[in-house]
Amino acid sequence: MSTPPAGATVVHRFFARDTLVFARTARVVVNDARGRCLWVPNGVPAAIRLAHDGRGIRDMPFAEWVKQPTRLTERRWWGPDILMYFPPSGSHSVWLFWDARGAFTGWYVNLETPPVWWTDADVSGVDTTDHDLDIVVYPDRAWEWKDEDEFTERLAFPEHYWVDDEAAVRLEGERVVSLIERGAFPFDGTFCDFRPDPSWDLPPCFPDGWDAPRRYP
Repeated sequence: MSTPPAGATVVHRFFARDTLVFARTARVVVNDARGRCLWVPNGVPAAIRLAHDGRGIRDMPFAEWVKQPTRLTERRWWGPDILMYFPPSGSHSVWLFWDARGAFTGWYVNLETPPVWWTDADVSGVDTTDHDLDIVVYPDRAWEWKDEDEFTERLAFPEHYWVDDEAAVRLEGERVVSLIERGAFPFDGTFCDFRPDPSWDLPPCFPDGWDAPRRYP
């Protein structure tokens, strides 16, 4: 399915199997043979699944989290501005970051299920499942694994965890590492000078239908 044109608003969503656990709005930047890019600035509408006491999944052991009643809580995206690149194939996305002066500070490889792009009436989005294990890449392309402890902890609960194939996740990470070390696209400087269209304002709220059931290929 084709992504909406540049400048259009879509909803970027993470699921734990069929449960929506995180969402935020984004702007379409690129949609061509190289892949797709989304722009996620600080302050856009967002939602995260929290326990009823306000704690998130990273605020407690996973053994405790799986016993918690949870609810999806709407707020504004509290993190940094992100340019998110989705390759035409593969089980990952690559995120680019800049500091307050606009200097590029590095890439972040988010290992995840292949994205599913969808449109329903007046809302469009992309659905995936975060595989938790990630790779931090510095401007000089030095890299390191991130969240290996969380990944290992959660794998011990196969009846609750949404990752079914540990080896496949690690193999995808190693495949991306080979691109990093060779300085291959998208780790070749492409997109590092990106600047958002100044006319892109922050949406006041999620579009209707943002929390619809997960889409599958």
